[in-house]
Amino acid sequence: MIAEEEVLNDSEGYDVTGYDNIEIIGAREHNLKNVSLSFPRNTLVVITGISGSGKSSLAFDTIYAEGQRRYMESFSAYARSFIGNLERPDVDKINGLSPVISIEQKTTSKNPRSTVGTTTEIYDFMRLLYARAGEAFSYSTGEKMVRQSEDQILDHILQNYDEQKLTILAPIVKGRKGHYRELFQQVRKNGYSRVRVDGKMQELVPKMQVDRYKTHDIEVVIDRIQVVEKDRYRISQSIKTALKQGEGILMLLDQHDEIHHFSKYLMDPLSGLSYDEPAPNTFSFNSPYGACPKCNGLGEIEEITEDSIIPDKSLSISRGGILPLGEYRDIWIFKKIQAILKKHKVTLSTPIEKIPKEVIHILLYGDSEPVAVKSVKYPGTDWNTKFEGIIQFLEKQKEAGSDKIQKWVNDFTITNTCPECNGARLKKEALHFLIDNHNISQLAEYDIRKLWNWFQGLEERLSEKQNVIASEVLKEIRKRIGFLLDVGLDYLHLNRPLKTLSGGEAQRIRLATQIGTQLVGVLYILDEPSIGLHQRDNVKLIKSLKDLRDLGNTVIVVEHDKDMMLASDYIIDIGPGAGRHGGQIVAQGAPDNFIQQSSSTADYLNDKRQIEVPKERRKGSGKKLKLTGATGNNLKNVNLEIPLGTLTLITGVSGSGKSTLIHDTLFPILNQKFYNSRREPRAYKKVTGLEHLDKVIEVDQSPIGRTPRSNPATYTGVFTDIRALFSELPEAKIRGYKPGRFSFNVKGGRCETCEGAGLRLIEMDFLPDVHVPCETCKGKRYNRETLEVRFKGKSISDVLEMTVEEAVEFFENQPKIVRKIKTLNEVGLGYISLGQHATTLSGGEAQRVKLATELSKKDTGKTFYILDEPTTGLHFQDIQHLLDVLNKLVDKGNSVLVIEHNLDVIKVADHIVDMGPEGGSGGGQVVAMGTPEEIVKIEDSHTGKYLKMEL
Repeated sequence: MIAEEEVLNDSEGYDVTGYDNIEIIGAREHNLKNVSLSFPRNTLVVITGISGSGKSSLAFDTIYAEGQRRYMESFSAYARSFIGNLERPDVDKINGLSPVISIEQKTTSKNPRSTVGTTTEIYDFMRLLYARAGEAFSYSTGEKMVRQSEDQILDHILQNYDEQKLTILAPIVKGRKGHYRELFQQVRKNGYSRVRVDGKMQELVPKMQVDRYKTHDIEVVIDRIQVVEKDRYRISQSIKTALKQGEGILMLLDQHDEIHHFSKYLMDPLSGLSYDEPAPNTFSFNSPYGACPKCNGLGEIEEITEDSIIPDKSLSISRGGILPLGEYRDIWIFKKIQAILKKHKVTLSTPIEKIPKEVIHILLYGDSEPVAVKSVKYPGTDWNTKFEGIIQFLEKQKEAGSDKIQKWVNDFTITNTCPECNGARLKKEALHFLIDNHNISQLAEYDIRKLWNWFQGLEERLSEKQNVIASEVLKEIRKRIGFLLDVGLDYLHLNRPLKTLSGGEAQRIRLATQIGTQLVGVLYILDEPSIGLHQRDNVKLIKSLKDLRDLGNTVIVVEHDKDMMLASDYIIDIGPGAGRHGGQIVAQGAPDNFIQQSSSTADYLNDKRQIEVPKERRKGSGKKLKLTGATGNNLKNVNLEIPLGTLTLITGVSGSGKSTLIHDTLFPILNQKFYNSRREPRAYKKVTGLEHLDKVIEVDQSPIGRTPRSNPATYTGVFTDIRALFSELPEAKIRGYKPGRFSFNVKGGRCETCEGAGLRLIEMDFLPDVHVPCETCKGKRYNRETLEVRFKGKSISDVLEMTVEEAVEFFENQPKIVRKIKTLNEVGLGYISLGQHATTLSGGEAQRVKLATELSKKDTGKTFYILDEPTTGLHFQDIQHLLDVLNKLVDKGNSVLVIEHNLDVIKVADHIVDMGPEGGSGGGQVVAMGTPEEIVKIEDSHTGKYLKMEL
């Protein structure tokens, strides 16, 4: 009984009374070595340390995991039976823990329908504003739409048509095809004797119908009257009936045969065009009520066009002029095309540009006339069928073909702005509701700064009625826009898809949302929120985190940024090394106290150690790559000049146009040149200097694989060599094992319960899916027989478990293997294991695995490398490793281009291109170009101001 009592009392929950500190006792997750520490609550705490030292293990896998587990414990036993219990992290005790919220870098959604506006809820409030306070205008005549009640219609008729003869009509069909026999029968049953069909009065006769293939307008004659005051009641009843029959719409035919329109709903008094009553979903591109019907609310359509399948019109069809068909082969499609061409007196050898346009149209879009073709293969049989056209055929395959075929068809598909909504995503009715002469789509295209300015003083530009309706909604909108400005995202616009944001931007959006919730007593954990942020905007981010703290919350930030550390209330440094050499607290305390302690982080903060500025800058090979007239997104006719054979940096405040210039313009140009890529670059005029290069490599931060099957060993290709080595061992030869036996992706050697993944996926319905170790192989991935083959006493599974550092030592006498593993060690990844699941690597780690893979290849000295913020997740000490690697590449004659905000990297560059001066519409220009020493002299350069302090 006593034991049960103790268990009941052990459910800690979130009791923080009497705790001024958060105390962690005996944390042993991953590489943590029985860590115990205590730090004050309601403060801004930075956890730092070199990559792989155990920062995330402490912050996310211990503190956050325990907080989440306690939250789950608070559910009823019934609810927990559906969720299953969360594993308790390997820690003895945590005291003073509040409810936790983790704000990570993962971009929340790959869905093109998720935008900055929908995530922050600003767009939702704007939909409400437009539904309640927007003024409707006709898309047909531009007239303001009006609503009229029955009484207003009656008064209008009595005042304006006195003594005149009128016909009151109720529209029942508007612009639709059909014979309408049943409709006419129903109208007769209801007691009406006349209708107006397509502008002509007709008596209703039995079995009456109209031409079913033509478009018709049909109105029922409700009453014919002479307008006099004494017939007021009759006119009023006729109006009521007409509005009921016409579903809120009524038409008047005057004695001059002119039509006048009236409606209880929004109507254009000139053309009779009417809109449904607006609701918030009228302005939603995710709802069928608001989305443009052509593009379903995406703003762009994917189509197969003549240009995408016939890029070079100087070629003939037999020489592969029609891309999907390839060169001539003896198959039925070419026989069909030959027969069509023969009818029009051209051949398969005629250049496409000389074939008449109408013939090309038949080839692409089909022909209604059958084409007879004699079969060579089967004499006596003819094909005499209609030709459906190559584009029609590809469209069908795109809908219903296998995955492989759909992927093939996608090569000929190009994305264009939707011609119906011009990219606005909404139906044309929704785009004709205006507030202060702006529709909702125009506002969604403004950057946040411009949007903030537009909403300032809006009340003065609205009518009194609009003000009464809008005041509360405007407060909410302004509050949320203000939070985005506070975290330095003033250059984004509401229509920006979430999937195009960097990890840091997505994290700051979630941070802005959390500040808006105004929660108190919460423990927030953030993972490097300063990623992608210029030093200038760092101040805003730090202020936002302090605001969150000042509300009465504890904020823990895993971070390497110098400014963030010095602005925090408490620093915890984990180290001293990475992987098994880390996992200990090497220094902790308030910043003033911390920088006097001995740890590598403290040394960099107090300038005992620093990354040295090179004695002289490389001049390069004398050759240049020049891009002229780039105008994509916010770029304002930019000219870019990169000296080859140098380390060149692209800098500038967030949103200044760096990614548009490099990722969306320069990289696709180089990719088309060297690899015939089909991705189109953004608009530019000219590029020169390509002849000095022979390949381009973009090393980005996308994952090296999306499943646990991908890992550094498979990605770098070293696993192929390791499997070959194992298959050459005497034991493997006796058993007849080939290299495939040692692959966890092939049947034979792998564990069949988890199919070689080492993990099993448990689907959690309304919670994220969970991976658990396989119960058969205990996470080893292979069956018993495969694991019996050993090299130096280690099985293939043991090798996958080794850290890179251990593997370098283990394979020292295997030159082919050690060369690839060594490069992983050189880029500072000595602490990751060879078989570490790709899904557990951070963006920065994935990028360094790719960099190591490229380093291990033989290069020609003419390679152009592009890296985007490679310092993500790197400590000062790791940045030094990274710079050594990049300098090695440049010293071999290659060119390295880096987009970066980190001043330690910027100060060692040979050449800098600084974009700006601001973000969004205020950016898109080259502010400064030259060596770091030249940049600091330029007044307009924000980078120059901060670089001056470093130099």
